[in-house]
Amino acid sequence: MVVTDPIADYLTRIRNAQQAGHKVVDIPSSKEKKAITEILYNNGYILKYKFDDEAGKNGLIKIALKYDIVSKKPIIRELRRFSRPGLRQYRRAVEIPKVINGLGIAIVSTSKGIMTDKQAREENIGGEVLCFIS
Repeated sequence: MVVTDPIADYLTRIRNAQQAGHKVVDIPSSKEKKAITEILYNNGYILKYKFDDEAGKNGLIKIALKYDIVSKKPIIRELRRFSRPGLRQYRRAVEIPKVINGLGIAIVSTSKGIMTDKQAREENIGGEVLCFIS
């Protein structure tokens, strides 16, 4: 199956797994998806991840989802694609939008790699705003 927007597919798989209450989700791997997964882990949105390069053509990313201990609700409340193949959204460093006044993160694809909105502002680098996570 050919996916025209792999990042939207990545976000949708995580969103669907959380709604179904799954603990682990398997996602086809790519360099962009691996970078986004590491950002989610470093910012505390997922519990663990594992890159399984031996499974399938490109490999798999296994993500252990994180839930609140008391309420059993997922830590990730919203995953939203911003830039899409039909309408790319490029922003300068000062124009990168803040998510929930800085409580969430925006993931930006820059010339120095994929990073959070805060890192892009610190390094004064603009790029394509991929998605919002809160």
